Amino acid sequence: MTEATAATPAPDALADVLADAPFVRLVATDDGDAVAATGLLARALRTVGTPFQARVSRDPVPDAGDDAVAVTVGANRGPHAIPGSGRPASTTAFEIARALGDDPDPVVALAGVVAAGSVPGTDGSGDALEAAERAELVRRRPGVALPTADLADGLASSTLVRTPYSGDTEAARAALAELGLPADLDDDAHRRLASLVAVDVADADGASERAASAVERALRPYATVGDAAPFETVGGYADALDALSRAAPGTGIAMALDADPSDGLRTAALDAWRTHGLAAHRALDAATTGRYDGCFVARVDLAGSDHPGEGDAAADADAAPDAAAVLPTIARIARDFRSPEPVAVAVDEAARLLAASATESIGLGDACRSAAGEVGGDGWGTADRGGIAVGPGIEAADEADEANRNGPEETDGDITGALAALREAL
Repeated sequence: MTEATAATPAPDALADVLADAPFVRLVATDDGDAVAATGLLARALRTVGTPFQARVSRDPVPDAGDDAVAVTVGANRGPHAIPGSGRPASTTAFEIARALGDDPDPVVALAGVVAAGSVPGTDGSGDALEAAERAELVRRRPGVALPTADLADGLASSTLVRTPYSGDTEAARAALAELGLPADLDDDAHRRLASLVAVDVADADGASERAASAVERALRPYATVGDAAPFETVGGYADALDALSRAAPGTGIAMALDADPSDGLRTAALDAWRTHGLAAHRALDAATTGRYDGCFVARVDLAGSDHPGEGDAAADADAAPDAAAVLPTIARIARDFRSPEPVAVAVDEAARLLAASATESIGLGDACRSAAGEVGGDGWGTADRGGIAVGPGIEAADEADEANRNGPEETDGDITGALAALREAL
């Protein structure tokens, strides 16, 4: 199935459909923007008393069944879709929620905007930013967008940046110690932190020209005020939702849906985000990389990448990151901070390939489907990201519901042919 199969309905029109629906099935792509949008829609449906089901899939296919209305979020499929291309899905979901009579959480919407790679106030998110600022839920300040107040923890695990201390909490702590920051950070301290991160991203070994601009979305964040959100910044919220969309999608939807998440839910979300981010950076540290025309490839061994540094053992000793969940994040980090080419590909030993593109014009998801067809594999994706699995033992396993996520089974297939086919398709 190709990506573009439906026209995007106006928010008011889709709101009318949802208002009259006896039951709504929401299925989102596995990214932070789609999860934020799904949370906004689910909360609005709850407000108007419409029963719903929400789940996450790497390649969502609408399946209404009976009299239910199916809505795909993050993919342009089916009669009722919020694609997420052109502008973040969360901005459209914010408008739909308002049209349903709900008072949607603008911080969740803005987190989705950042997760989509956009900037609050642009790409249709002006209303959400205005609502958040009017209610004094956010404040723009200097610094770095992190989900937690623990700077070392945040810098080591964040997937919004790639520094020499990414993936290593103790190294991040040592870098911070050299700054001599006060316990209570003022704006000057936040500026010094931002300067450190910006320089370390741009000067890191192997940093691409794109890295200097990619780090910008992590700088000068919108801090959340008081109890306005479960994370310290809007960008940190976005980073957490993006990790959760693959590592723990049920937790991600719960975070976006719950107006007042419990301490236990927040802790679970941070634990999943931390494990995911550390695993992605460490795998990229140990990757074997190669450059091709239009494509940068990182071959990783996630089974051997769990090597917590000193001080991380308590948090990571039992971590067993799911390769199917971590590979897309590795590809995105490589695209933003390491790849001199427009497409970055992460390949693991289980015959899986995940790719991320710097532009939607490539149509990466369709390219992955085409390449997979050439080698008898399974391809999926959206305009700017996609994946391929090949070899015996392929299973659909593209559903990630609110209870669990299981990636494709380990295979002994050769991914080399799929990579060659993808390069040809690009």
